[in-house]
Amino acid sequence: MDILAAIMRERETRGWSEYQLSERSGLPQSTISSWYKKHMTPSVASLEKVCDAFGITMSQLFAQGSEPLVLTAGQRSMLEKWNRLSNRQKAALDALMDSMLK
Repeated sequence: MDILAAIMRERETRGWSEYQLSERSGLPQSTISSWYKKHMTPSVASLEKVCDAFGITMSQLFAQGSEPLVLTAGQRSMLEKWNRLSNRQKAALDALMDSMLK
């Protein structure tokens, strides 16, 4: 599943530029642009904002591709835990994971 292609497809379906997605999602345009320039996968928190802007769930975003999304038991467990976190906890965990990936 190419997440960036799915985001681009949703954006283009709506006729939105990266700037318009930025405005609607609350994410900096430079962040969205860097995903494509650096072939980066957006964080879960960023994906939530993008999906909110599109008015769809993450499941709907992932289901747009030609291949079905299948989560491992570990991935399902992580998403269930993520959904129980406060926004502040999600931001802290996202920052921690970013620091671990550098």
